[in-house]
Amino acid sequence: MNDVKIADITIRYATADDNTLLAELGARTFYDTFAADNTPENMASYLAASFSPEKQAAELNDLLSVFLIAEVDGATVGFARLKEGQPRVIDIGLRSIEIARIYACKEWIGHGVGANLMKACLSEAEKRGCDTVWTSVWEHNTRAQMFYRKWGFVETGTQIFQLGDDLQNDLLMKRRVRFSETFHASFDEMSL
Repeated sequence: MNDVKIADITIRYATADDNTLLAELGARTFYDTFAADNTPENMASYLAASFSPEKQAAELNDLLSVFLIAEVDGATVGFARLKEGQPRVIDIGLRSIEIARIYACKEWIGHGVGANLMKACLSEAEKRGCDTVWTSVWEHNTRAQMFYRKWGFVETGTQIFQLGDDLQNDLLMKRRVRFSETFHASFDEMSL
């Protein structure tokens, strides 16, 4: 694959017609990210419960939720899902929004997909009047933790994530929606 400039990546809002695309993309990117570190049975259970055209159609209809799709020349290369609200275990901010999912297709990791999706997530959070953006990250997913830290997220607690019959520890990470222009400028050349 040729190197891809960040500017070649476009971000669009998902529509109701994207439910099948999001189900397939979600299952594939989740599997690619976590299958090596989990049992096939737990992966199969989670994927079946979390990704289907019907499940993603319901998520797309949720007024507190929005999906962003990253594309290069019309081909889907990643996606993010934002969902307004607080984590169950701690208070994060006055008006918070969760990055519930943010994934790049494995062949596009390191080509700016994550950076462009993050910029779009922060922009959407600001448009919605949110003061804090948060996420939960598996304690063993150090690549994702590093990505979020580069974007100014700090650890603020933990919560349990159930994958099949395995109860796993997720780190809760948060940041303010708005940072200084100097902070944002440092990411203009980043390729994650």
